[in-house]
Amino acid sequence: MENLLSMITFIPLIAAVVLAFFLRGEDEAAQRNAKWVALIATTFTFLVSLFLLFGFDPADTGFQFVEERDWLMGLKYKMGVDGISVLFVMLTTFLMPLTIAACWDVKVRVKEYMIAFLVLETLMLGVFCALDLVLFYLFFEGGLIPMFLIIGIWGGKNRIYAAFKFFLYTFLGSVLMLVAMIAMYMEAGTTDIPTLLTHQFSTGAISLLGWQIVGGMQTLLWLAFFASFAVKMPMWPVHTWLPDAHVQAPTAGSVVLAAILLKMGGYGFLRFSLPMFPVASDLLAPLVLWLSAIAIVYTSLVALVQSDMKKLIAYSSVAHMGFVTMGIFAANQQGLDGAIFQMISHGFVSGALFLCVGVIYDRMHTREIDAYGGLVNRMPAYALVFMLFTMANVGLPGTSGFVGEFLTLTGVFQVNTWVAVVATSGVILSACYALWLYRRVVFGDLIKESLRTITDMTGRERAIFAPLIVMTLLLGVYPSLITDIIGPSVEALVSTHQTALHDSDIAVRLAQH
Repeated sequence: MENLLSMITFIPLIAAVVLAFFLRGEDEAAQRNAKWVALIATTFTFLVSLFLLFGFDPADTGFQFVEERDWLMGLKYKMGVDGISVLFVMLTTFLMPLTIAACWDVKVRVKEYMIAFLVLETLMLGVFCALDLVLFYLFFEGGLIPMFLIIGIWGGKNRIYAAFKFFLYTFLGSVLMLVAMIAMYMEAGTTDIPTLLTHQFSTGAISLLGWQIVGGMQTLLWLAFFASFAVKMPMWPVHTWLPDAHVQAPTAGSVVLAAILLKMGGYGFLRFSLPMFPVASDLLAPLVLWLSAIAIVYTSLVALVQSDMKKLIAYSSVAHMGFVTMGIFAANQQGLDGAIFQMISHGFVSGALFLCVGVIYDRMHTREIDAYGGLVNRMPAYALVFMLFTMANVGLPGTSGFVGEFLTLTGVFQVNTWVAVVATSGVILSACYALWLYRRVVFGDLIKESLRTITDMTGRERAIFAPLIVMTLLLGVYPSLITDIIGPSVEALVSTHQTALHDSDIAVRLAQH
């Protein structure tokens, strides 16, 4: 289908324009219409994206469904997907209708709320489809604006602080990436991503402010991109914006933030850092591996002492993203397969966990763990759903969480045994904080008077969780659904990375020493 990627990307934006200019009024009927327009648009986007999935050829490791046309001052509007990016497109289109359905009870500025999510979906899809540096940067940075508004307008008591912290952290990191993109254009003479993937950036040592930069231009470019993607993931120690953003964001905002937005950092490492700067990636891989291992252990320990459910799950997300960065910079088949699988799985599991918090928050208007206890007596269906996703978050075999962690640790073990050992301790810690949360909220006697009238999940809430349950269990028992699609593209990436290292003069010198 011609222009399929543009259709998928811009259907939500068209729906946002319709809402902005053609839907009038703030009465209950107008609010309901705004929700239905957003739900229909996101559902239609998902249905159209199925043509992308079914028409995709995993054996072709190049970019498919490529669209290219002149755009602005010699720049190209270029879109395309490969085995790595196609699944992130599907994850986004799959989760957005569920996210819209989850915010059906919103009553404040509903039209603007729906517009923000529709615009955000377009910008997120653009990140995963863009094949031009400038286009990628516009989509990547543009996503800050609607999420900033979602947190700042519809968030909690400290929403302004959290929104500005989120914006400043991610924006400042991305400024360095913009400088690096300009430098890449100056050297390569193009902003075309497929062309840049084959360009060999210089690796000769250079002097900067009296320091000898080993790896030369590649190292400087790698560090600039790393600053942006590490904040987006987020990696320790630039992770502190995430718990604040999650705690203050509305439930739907937390779902999108955890399930999709964080994946942009991992996708950036896969699309830019590893293939474009292979020598720098190899030189700095030990740094990333140890930062990731520290993040897994440290944030797991911090999660153990949290009293707010959202903050606990937010720190859990940082720990799980540590597995992702480890797998990526292990730079082998198992590590990369595991990292991508972990990101897809985390999209379903973390999104579902934030929805679980939202279910009881809507009823009790508090996220404090001490305010709950014994919910299994009043909410058996909720207790079952919450247990499933808690187990998936821990990495129980039979759930998608196990596959990603197992593959990642297998890949890292081949590169650095000690990092793998430290990271594995994080698996044990994750069981501690996740089961501790579940026990405090769900088990025990129903002592608190305020909980005696709490009701179980509604039909709408059960319908939202159903697809997430199916995907979590399906990927846990049949991971080939993911690995068969990403496998050839990952294999090509690993092969190209190893060839570039082998051909590099600096790699030869390092091997001699």
